[in-house]
Amino acid sequence: MSTNHRRRLIAAAGLMTVLAPLAACGGGGGGGGGGGGGKITVWIEEDLPDRVAATQKIVNAFTKKTGVKIKLTAVGEDQFNQILTSNAAAGKLPDAIGGLPLGQVRTLSSNKLIDTKAVGSVVDGLDRGTFTKSSLELTADGKDQLAVPSESWVQLMVYRKDLFDKAGLGAPRTYDDVTNAAKTLDSPQVAGFIGANVAGDAFTEQTFEEIGLGNNCQLVNDKGEVTFDSPECVAGLNFYGRLQQDYSVAGAQDVDTTRAAYFAGKGAQLIWSSFILDEMAGLRKDALPTCPQCKSDPAFLAKNSGVVTSIEGPSGSGPATFGEVTSWTIPSGSDTASAKKFVNYMMTTGYLPWIKIAPEGKIPVRTGDKPGSTIYSDAWSKMKVGVDTKAPLSKYYSPAVINALTSGANNLSRWAIPQGQGDLLGAIQGEQPVANAVNEVSNGTNGAQAAAKAADAIKAAQ
Repeated sequence: MSTNHRRRLIAAAGLMTVLAPLAACGGGGGGGGGGGGGKITVWIEEDLPDRVAATQKIVNAFTKKTGVKIKLTAVGEDQFNQILTSNAAAGKLPDAIGGLPLGQVRTLSSNKLIDTKAVGSVVDGLDRGTFTKSSLELTADGKDQLAVPSESWVQLMVYRKDLFDKAGLGAPRTYDDVTNAAKTLDSPQVAGFIGANVAGDAFTEQTFEEIGLGNNCQLVNDKGEVTFDSPECVAGLNFYGRLQQDYSVAGAQDVDTTRAAYFAGKGAQLIWSSFILDEMAGLRKDALPTCPQCKSDPAFLAKNSGVVTSIEGPSGSGPATFGEVTSWTIPSGSDTASAKKFVNYMMTTGYLPWIKIAPEGKIPVRTGDKPGSTIYSDAWSKMKVGVDTKAPLSKYYSPAVINALTSGANNLSRWAIPQGQGDLLGAIQGEQPVANAVNEVSNGTNGAQAAAKAADAIKAAQ
């Protein structure tokens, strides 16, 4: 995880165990701001100063309109677990929480720390027809709505379109496409493929989840049985292991080194999140592309890269896009009326200002203000991205890239949640058995052996 929080990672490690004895305490004392609705406490899982300041402006506008005062608390991803645990134990949960990834939503739910009735009321009031279907499915548990889905980022296969075109290669949409391109383009100067392989790292797990979903590799089946040792998962691991061993850069690869290698022009294909797009266009000084051509044109890689949002394996049944949905939720015991009013505001009047904070990683999952409307997604496509320099993505990326991002956000897939086992996502974050399996196959272990070991660890966590 990078220190500047450039992408959302599941950060629910260990909370299942830690919070279990605290569930009865959560929400017992009127939430974090209670007392008649005059003032409420809101957490955002965000601690970059510029983003906090931008959120505060939205909050101030809400207070001016409604009279409800907000105590805004910024919580860093690396501190969320500890802060949530201590506040749950003291019965001092906030009235609303924003920027929550799916794993943490499930952790809160498993410990009965969510007012699902209040959350469902907000979603119904906004009209379910204004949200993407997948975002509602991923934030619900049966008939209970656990969170109000707000935005998403999607995992991408970024590839050097100029090199692909020169070699007569099509976009890398299948396992065979990726392997063929890696083999064709791999050289001492340019690795055919770059992807994470560090054990115990959530970014490695997320990278492989994209690969696994494309081959119908599932963490569990509809009965809740762990299936990570299935032929589909074994095939996915063997595919990824071959890429790592035969066509990739040497050594441990994580979120920072993979990006750095592609930015240096040393990779033909890279798996990363949509948060890379503004950086690849040269709009952020602390993460500038360094390829030879980038010296005269910092946006060279943006102009010469394509993206796909799903990679289909031989056992796949269609496109499967891995991504994260971040949401608003209302904890149990909150000042319900004021919390509902605030979350509703953040999904209406405050929605575009909130998305505008970081458009490259906040793709709207509420497309418009009424069913069929696309006013929010249309506005998103025109928003400026970047930090030190700002410009719309459309200045550097083709309509095909923009369309890939929005279509990917409309068709998100995740492990375990569709099978009713979403709590498992939080339970495995501590040991990271999938990331460990990826590391093993990257170093020569057979996929079946690595998958069986990981499956045992997942069963233990379950």
